[in-house]
Amino acid sequence: MPALLHLKGQKRDFVSLADYSREEIWELLRTAKQLKVAHKAGQERPALRGKTLAMIFQKPSLRTRVSFETGMTQLGGHAIYLGPDDIKLGVRETLEDVAKTLSRYVDGIMARVFAHRDVEELARHASVPVINGLSDREHPCQILGDLLTIWELKGRVEGLTLAWVGDGNNVCHSWLQAGPKLGLTLKVATPEGYEPLPEIVEYARRFGPERVTLTHDPAEAVSGADVVYTDVWASMGQEAEAERRRKAFKAFRVNKELLRRAKPDAIVMHCLPAHYDEEIAHEVAHGPQSAIFDQAENRLHAQKALLALLLR
Repeated sequence: MPALLHLKGQKRDFVSLADYSREEIWELLRTAKQLKVAHKAGQERPALRGKTLAMIFQKPSLRTRVSFETGMTQLGGHAIYLGPDDIKLGVRETLEDVAKTLSRYVDGIMARVFAHRDVEELARHASVPVINGLSDREHPCQILGDLLTIWELKGRVEGLTLAWVGDGNNVCHSWLQAGPKLGLTLKVATPEGYEPLPEIVEYARRFGPERVTLTHDPAEAVSGADVVYTDVWASMGQEAEAERRRKAFKAFRVNKELLRRAKPDAIVMHCLPAHYDEEIAHEVAHGPQSAIFDQAENRLHAQKALLALLLR
């Protein structure tokens, strides 16, 4: 598969990390690091001058909206926010018509949606690149920022072990699609009935069955881990399940006691927003091992790399 930089004149979407090779993911990460260094040094070039990104939101957002909008501005471009009531995706008109219309106006589309099939359909019909800003199935943009963070703080990705503690959700799915491909071992601890999708686990194990472990014991997963990662117990759209989930997940809280089972220099990650004293203790999230706000910042730099490579 050709590298991103050699796809001049061709449209490339970013819907799933399963669509990207190890080499392509590393190209995104290296570009993100270069852009971050240039930005901090005040030497950033307006690589996307005159370019416009349409941002479709079915869900509320802090990091996704601000990082994409800021990223476009820093690269010399412009972003348009289209909230839930602006276009009523799939209600006022079909996704096909939205994709084809926006393609006549803008240079790229980012969509933060509920149904994964919606972002897939936008990509199928759009003639400009489509980026998955989050779906109920996957969150590939989050993992790009997370990988950049791990690379910066640990100096490598390959050979490390990441313990996932909590729900086998969209972020977990994207970790499974990227981590083993890059040589990362994933130990996923979920309550029974909340495991990641079997087809995504099967995909991850293609890169080495030993790199993916599923367990219902968070202590087993965290033992000896380099990275301890958690997320909310009930995601957007699961509010009706919140109380049932709180009971099922009560043993899956990342606190000081659980963290002691990881390596002494382990880092703690959370994609935010956090529900303190549910999935994570405040003292851990804001403690010396926390990388939570590093990864929040790196959403900006990773997404700038994505925008620069796809929209240019």
